[in-house]
Amino acid sequence: MRPAERRRDAVARLLRVRRIGTQEELLSALGREGFRATQATLSRDLARLGARRVSRPEGAFYEVDGPPPQEGLPALRGLVGALDANASLVVVRTAPGAASAVARAIDDARLPEVLGTLAGDDTIFVAPAGALPPRRLAARLGGLLGVAPAPVGGPGRAGSH
Repeated sequence: MRPAERRRDAVARLLRVRRIGTQEELLSALGREGFRATQATLSRDLARLGARRVSRPEGAFYEVDGPPPQEGLPALRGLVGALDANASLVVVRTAPGAASAVARAIDDARLPEVLGTLAGDDTIFVAPAGALPPRRLAARLGGLLGVAPAPVGGPGRAGSH
């Protein structure tokens, strides 16, 4: 993905997860995520994304069409069977052949807690971002996917294949 596409993805994600009322505020948020842009570039990005400034009872802010990325995850709830975590990763067990689709949905959700995923046939390894404890990420994913993570010290299924 080119830098401009990554920046536009970041703009869209920021607008979906936060109420941002000015381009200056958006430029500042982009800067905190490591993106540099001018106001003119940002204006072009907003136009390309179809973003618009709207007034609501809670204030005026930019809005971009489309559902927030994480809204796709609940549709996959029936495909996920179990979640577990160790000291470094979250393991997601899926129906046979479904791991790739579930991993793609997790990646597409662009959750700030997720560094990345690796999918096999029925198993996904999810790496937490930064110093986030894997158990906390497992709880977050479990809430989105409708599956309770295995209890700490529980039997898990890590070696079941």
